[in-house]
Amino acid sequence: MLPYLCGGDVVVKNEYLYCETSPWMILIANPTLLENYCFNGVFKMFFNGEGCIHAPKGISFMGSLPQLPGEPSYATHVNPDTFATGMSLAGPGSLHRREPHAGPCYFTGLQAVGNGIQKWQKLEGNDLYGHLAEKQHPQQTQVITSYDNQGTQLTVEVHPRDAMPQLLKKFSKCLHGDKNGNPRPRQPGGKDAHAYPWDRSSLKSMPLDLQQFEKLDTYASQVTVKSGLDELVNDLLQEAHSDLERVRAIWIWICHHIEYDVEAAQEKNRQAFKPTDILRTQKTNCDGYAGLFEKMCRIAGVQCMSVPGYSKGFGYQTGQSFSGEFDHAWNAVYLEGRWHLVDSTWGSGLVDTTTSKFTFLYNEFYFLTHPALFIEDHFPDNKNWQLLKPPQSLRQFENNMYHKSEFYNKGMLSAYPETPVVRTVNGKATVTMESGAPTLFMFMLNGKQEHGLLSLRKNGMKLEVYPPTTGTHKLQIFAKGNSDVYSAVLEYTLKCNYVDLGVQLPAELHQPVGPSWFSEQMGILKPSHPDPIIHTSDGRCSVSFGVEEGISVLASLHGDDGPITEETQRRYIFQLHREKRTELKVQLPSAGKFALKIFVKKRQEPGNYVFVFNYLLCCTNTKVNWPMFPESFGNWGQDNELLEPLSGVLPANRNVPFKLKLHGVAKALVKGQDTWPLTLNGEGYWEGSCNTAGCQEVYVMVLENANHSFYSYILKYKVNGQ
Repeated sequence: MLPYLCGGDVVVKNEYLYCETSPWMILIANPTLLENYCFNGVFKMFFNGEGCIHAPKGISFMGSLPQLPGEPSYATHVNPDTFATGMSLAGPGSLHRREPHAGPCYFTGLQAVGNGIQKWQKLEGNDLYGHLAEKQHPQQTQVITSYDNQGTQLTVEVHPRDAMPQLLKKFSKCLHGDKNGNPRPRQPGGKDAHAYPWDRSSLKSMPLDLQQFEKLDTYASQVTVKSGLDELVNDLLQEAHSDLERVRAIWIWICHHIEYDVEAAQEKNRQAFKPTDILRTQKTNCDGYAGLFEKMCRIAGVQCMSVPGYSKGFGYQTGQSFSGEFDHAWNAVYLEGRWHLVDSTWGSGLVDTTTSKFTFLYNEFYFLTHPALFIEDHFPDNKNWQLLKPPQSLRQFENNMYHKSEFYNKGMLSAYPETPVVRTVNGKATVTMESGAPTLFMFMLNGKQEHGLLSLRKNGMKLEVYPPTTGTHKLQIFAKGNSDVYSAVLEYTLKCNYVDLGVQLPAELHQPVGPSWFSEQMGILKPSHPDPIIHTSDGRCSVSFGVEEGISVLASLHGDDGPITEETQRRYIFQLHREKRTELKVQLPSAGKFALKIFVKKRQEPGNYVFVFNYLLCCTNTKVNWPMFPESFGNWGQDNELLEPLSGVLPANRNVPFKLKLHGVAKALVKGQDTWPLTLNGEGYWEGSCNTAGCQEVYVMVLENANHSFYSYILKYKVNGQ
C-alpha cells in the first residue's frame, strides 16, 4: 500500500508496493525490472500535499493517474529506461530527460503542477533502502517533445486493494513473463480459493501420498552446503523430477538445516537475512525462512511468493488482538495450476516458552496446508492470500478458535465451544472434542491436572471443568496416540464469576474418569458401572468387571478428607475374583468425594502397575464411618473370596464367624490368643469361628502342602479396644 500525506515504508514485493498507513496499493506490471534495485529492500515513498510521489533511483513516473475517490490525480506510469539517466513524462505524450546522477543513489520525485506539467525534484543523501533524504525544491526540467525510447517501460498504477481481481485480468499479458521469458508468479484468483470452513476431506490443499516422498525426504535432509545457493539447489534437485518434488526437496532441506534465531525474534529484529548469510550461519528469522524458500524455489523454476502477516505463534495469548507491523512471514507456491501455502519456519521446529530455546522438530502439517486450516494461525497482509472463499476479516481471525497443528496431526476433527474465551455456567465449563480415531486426552487448569472430570469416548472426549475461584483461568488440552506423547492441541481462556462450592473434586482424581475403550484395551471388560460417577447413600458400593487372562488388577482409594493415608489407601477396598470377574468392595471412611483408582499389569511381565482409569465416588451421608477391610498379604490370591468378616476391626470378647473360599490350600486356620481350625464344606468354603478374648490381632493362615508344616499368613485383623 502507498501512504498518502505521510511518510511510510513501502516494500516492493511480488507485484505490489505495500505500506500499512494507506488503503492504496501500487500494481507493478513488470516488477522484474526493479528486482536488482528494490527486491527485499525498503524505500521511502509518499504523497505530499502537492501530490509528490518519491520513487527510488532514477525511476520516473509518466502519464496521468485515474482520479481516486476523494483524492487528487497522480502520475501513473514509471519508465525505468536506463536507471542511470531515467526518463519522465511531463504529460501525455511528452517526455522529460533527466541528467545522470552522480555519487550515491538518489531518490527523485514527480510534482504535479496542473495541466499535465510535471516538475522533478532531486532528493539528496538518500539510498535505495529507505534512508530519508532532505526534501529539495523542485527544479523545472526541459520538455522534450520527441524521444526514441530504447528502454523497457514499467507500468505502475495506484488502486484500492479491493480492486485486485480486476487488475489481474487487466495486466494478465504483462504478468505473463519477464523480458527473459521467465514466467511471473500470478496473483491468486477464484480457482485458488478453497471453501471455508474446513470440509474434513484432507489436511492438505492437494492430494499427497507422503510415503512416495520417503526416499526424496531422506536424500534432501542429508544434502550439505558445498558452495553457493545455486549449487545447493542443483544438488537438491538431483532426486526431484516434478515441481512438487522440487518444492518438497527445498522444504525438507530448510526444515532440517535452518535454525530459528530466537534472540533476533526477542529483539523484534526484522532485518533482512541474505541467503548467503543464512547458508553460512544456518540461522534466521521468519522473514529469512520465507525469503530463502522463495529464492530457492525460483532457482528451481517454481513460482513462489513471500507472504507477510500476523500469526498465532510463539508468545501468542489466547484472545489477543493484532495491530501494527506484521510479525511473521511464510510462502505461497504455485503447483499444478493453483497456489498452495507453506511455512518452513514452523515446519522446522519449535521454541520452548520456558527456556526460549529452539529445538528442531519437523512438523509436516505446514507443508501445503489446507487454507481453511492455515487461516487459524496465519493472517496474510492481503486477504487474497488466504486462498479462501469467503475470506476472513482480522476480527474473525482474532476471535476464532486456534486449533494448534497437533490438533490435526493427532487426528482431531472438531471441538466445542468454538470460541477461545468461554464463560462458565453455574461454575462449570464443558468442552467436547471429536477425533477420527480413539485418542487419549488430558487437561491442565492453571498448570495443574485438577478441578475437572475428563471421560473418554470412542472417538473423542468430554471434559467438565470447575474453576476453584472466580476470575480468569487458563485451560489447556493435550492429546496422544497409544504409542505417542502428549501434545498441546487446544487452549481456552475461562471466565468464571461463580464457584460451585458443592463440587470439591479430590486432588488425586486423575484422568480419565470412568471406563472406556482404553480400559477395554488394557484388559478390563464389561464394567458393572459404565458411568464415571458412583453415588452411594450408605458409604458402600461394589464395582465389578471382567478381566482378560493373565492380567492382574490393583485398586486404591483417595480422598482429600478423612483418615485415608498412603499406608491405608488400599484397606478400604477388598478385592474378590470369581468366574473371570473381579469385584471391588468399597467402604468409605466418611462422607465426601473419593477417587477409586484402577491399575493393571501383565502377571508374567516385570514392572509396575499402570494406571487405567478411576471412578468418582460420592457420599453425602455424614453418619458414614466404615472401618477398613482386613489387611491381605501376598499369598492372598485373586481367586480367593472373603464372605465374612469383612471389617478389618473385630469386636473384643466375641465369637466371630469366618467364611472364605480359598484355592490350592490343604489346611486353613484362624490364630488369635488360641488357634481355631477352619473346615472345608461341600460348597468349597472354609468355615469356622474364633474368640477374640485377650487378642490384639487375629490372623488367617493356610497350609498349601499337606506334607509341609509351615503355615502362611493371608489375612490380618485388629481387635477393637485391645
